[in-house]
Amino acid sequence: MTRIRRRFISSLDLRHGRVDMTHGSGGRAMAQLVEEIFVAAFDNEFLRPLNDQACFTPPPGRLVMATDSHVVTPLFFPGGDIGSLSVHGTINDVAMAGARPLYLSAGFILEEGFPLADLKRIVDSMSAAARAAGVPVVTGDTKVVERGKADGVFINTTGVGVVPEGVDISGSRARAGDKILINGFIGDHGMAVMSQRENLKFQTPILSDSAALHELVAAMVAEVPDIHCLRDPTRGGVAATLNELARQSRVGMTIRESELPIREAVRATCEFLGFDPLYVANEGKLLAICPAETAERLLAAMRSHPLGEHAAIIGEVTEDTHAFVQMETSFGGKRIVDWLNGEQLPRIC
Repeated sequence: MTRIRRRFISSLDLRHGRVDMTHGSGGRAMAQLVEEIFVAAFDNEFLRPLNDQACFTPPPGRLVMATDSHVVTPLFFPGGDIGSLSVHGTINDVAMAGARPLYLSAGFILEEGFPLADLKRIVDSMSAAARAAGVPVVTGDTKVVERGKADGVFINTTGVGVVPEGVDISGSRARAGDKILINGFIGDHGMAVMSQRENLKFQTPILSDSAALHELVAAMVAEVPDIHCLRDPTRGGVAATLNELARQSRVGMTIRESELPIREAVRATCEFLGFDPLYVANEGKLLAICPAETAERLLAAMRSHPLGEHAAIIGEVTEDTHAFVQMETSFGGKRIVDWLNGEQLPRIC
């Protein structure tokens, strides 16, 4: 790595410089960008050789792989940014199988003219998130497209993990009588991003809930190995996720409005902007479905972890060949919680 750096006449201008087409050309400028921004941030034994792939020996168990692309706007929002989000989102997708995430890859599509200072800020945020989670970025790729073709930066991350023996968590395993749990307040991420877009100011700021959930999941699986389903309610929120799980398992679901944890600031903002919190994206939340007899134990395990201290049992799985999701309202009636119709909040993650 030192020998490569000595070839460069001068360092990147990280304060005033911008991405240009030469940074994606495969030449000296691209090597300098990779060295001074990406390798400097992500440095680890797997990445250091600068090969086009990473070699590692997986531990025993079933391998899990997930990939996710991130196109959020704005790139920086209260409580996070596209960098930390790209790490958390993929770690969580791996963790929803009950897996321990092991490694990440990162692919960047950069727009010509994008400030190098913003790129470094994003990459440093990714690095901090990956190190905090204990899941290194071991390989990656960078492409540069013409001005106007990428809205600054798009990031794809892929994660690999391993599922311990005896754990079988799938969207198709929900059964009538199971309980539905969530680990905390819903709608925080979507409203944090939306408030930034609309330049809304609140007495109590709304922050994204973006977080890596794999350690919470590990604690949950350790206490209740027979969790039937796990899913993080990102795009489309809790409503879309419950409909996905109901369809996969061919069951119905009933949730109770009075049990849904929603911050008052989020509730008020949703009412002001005309959104339903059930359909607003989350980036640090998970839905868990487990047998009724283990629900209280699982709830206690969730509440003992910092990312689950506001966990709640919000409903149960029912027999229903139509796979309807319903909500018992605060007024005592019921309403169908249908699939999202159209795009409520575009470019949210």
